[in-house]
Amino acid sequence: MTQSRTHNCNELRIDNVGERVTLVGWYDNMRKVSKNLGFLILRDFYGMTQAVIETEEMMDALSGINNESTISITGMVRERSNKNPNIATGDIEVVPDSIEVLGKCIYNELPFEISRSREADEAVRLKYRYLDLRNPEVRDNITLRSRIVADLRKSMIEHDFLEITTPILTCSSPEGARDYLVPSRNHPGKFYALPQAPQQFKQILMASGFDRYFQIAPCFRDEDARADRSPGEFYQLDMEMAFADQEDVFTVIEDVLPPVFSKYGIYHTASSAPFKRISYRDAMETYGTDKPDLRIDLTLTDVSDLMQNTGFAPFEGQTVEAIAVDGFNASRKVIDKIMAETEVISGQKGYWFRIDENGEIIGGIAKFLQDKKDEVIGKLSLKPGDFVGLTAGKRADALKGAGVLRKLLGNAAEGHMKKDCYEFCWIVDFPMYEIGEESGELEFCHNPFSMPQGGMKALENEDPLSILAYQYDLVCNGVELSSGAVRNHDPEIMVKAFSLVGLGEEDVKAKFPAMYNAFCYGAPPHAGIAPGVDRMIMLIAGQESIREIIPFPMNKTAMDVMMGAPAPVDKKQLDEVHIAIIESEE
Repeated sequence: MTQSRTHNCNELRIDNVGERVTLVGWYDNMRKVSKNLGFLILRDFYGMTQAVIETEEMMDALSGINNESTISITGMVRERSNKNPNIATGDIEVVPDSIEVLGKCIYNELPFEISRSREADEAVRLKYRYLDLRNPEVRDNITLRSRIVADLRKSMIEHDFLEITTPILTCSSPEGARDYLVPSRNHPGKFYALPQAPQQFKQILMASGFDRYFQIAPCFRDEDARADRSPGEFYQLDMEMAFADQEDVFTVIEDVLPPVFSKYGIYHTASSAPFKRISYRDAMETYGTDKPDLRIDLTLTDVSDLMQNTGFAPFEGQTVEAIAVDGFNASRKVIDKIMAETEVISGQKGYWFRIDENGEIIGGIAKFLQDKKDEVIGKLSLKPGDFVGLTAGKRADALKGAGVLRKLLGNAAEGHMKKDCYEFCWIVDFPMYEIGEESGELEFCHNPFSMPQGGMKALENEDPLSILAYQYDLVCNGVELSSGAVRNHDPEIMVKAFSLVGLGEEDVKAKFPAMYNAFCYGAPPHAGIAPGVDRMIMLIAGQESIREIIPFPMNKTAMDVMMGAPAPVDKKQLDEVHIAIIESEE
């Protein structure tokens, strides 16, 4: 320990009785019994210890000290008569003969009670994050994060990966989100960008002769917050392997992640290798999403043809997806809530019916299905007590709605979801191209740097919309942890791939000059992935919001309310970087 203390506040035990000790920490609270008897709780990073005040003089000395002041207590350890089994130091107490204030809290009232800070408004918690972090529950999430990152780093090194840091100041690159730009003082009118990901640098490292690279990489994207996405800054376990294919990446990840999830997670069971592989097409048709939660055993059935000519207008001429749930006898109130949530989340209405004890179709849209009763029951293999949820619309919309409905039904129906495990899967065989919703033109579907399956032959001879890419997503419990790919390391194939979306060789050279030129000097085949550290820890810790596992998170509008960022700067600073602020006429 440090010179200012002999023990921490979680260290003293019955064997320490009779010792003279010095403890330091925060004045958590005092239960005053009389003018010469009180019970003080001292709290530090490690835990809590009770100190017993037994003199009027000592009680008077404490009267002017506010909660959350830091203090030093020196005294004798003795056995407690009323032991507290809820804390590690519950068998002992310290009788102080001296108390020193180390850091005074000048406020009589706090923004919130430390032990109940998670009940406070989030804006207040973030403004006073230094107080929020004193809450042991909040602190434990950050401690957990540190241990997980340390284990990830150790495992990657054991797999012969070399940790290499890549630049924070780089050039703007079309990665799919908005860049954070940094003006250059020495180069007027030019800007650096904070990296959305180390994508190009890690690929250049492979072309430079490094075999296995990783880093716990900071990434910066100017995008909106979600429950599982922090705006501004996030971290990923970034890795790349030379002379590697898709299965090489899978083997490493399947060896590195499950032990960490099993060791630290709220569930102690995680998928073992090999993880289930599901094609993108099969994932959409079976689960209604490319992020399926495999803990849920429900699947989709296309009943489009069967549901035509029923007299139910929302089904006519549309794709109709059904999810059959056996033994789901929920109340009408519960069913209506599930259908309403489906529409709120996906934008698609949910419909339903069930089979009664006599084998009749009842409830919801039942009246439209009576003429096709036997066909419906046969198609979905229904029996008395079964429930069916449905969505309809254009194919993509119907699948999206059904994916949401499947998840809601899986959570609500007894016996259809394993809730005490981490289920991993790989989503593979993503389309290389798609028709853009806004442009109506051919666009890259996922990652322009991916190698097309079939290489140059596929690009030259196949319908672009039929070409698949060596792209893959890692999914756990319905949360996408990462995207990865076998990279397109061949300049000729790269130019051809970009030409299909209307970009020529000069465009490729202009947008990605360093990487393109590096590949022209003999690049190895390489592949990689970058699981999101924040999302992994959120899952492991069982938290609903990603902000709970980040030490100093921004709020939903990408503001740091504690530090006051973003903030205005003075004109001199702007002049130095050649920036002028033009006020909006509005």
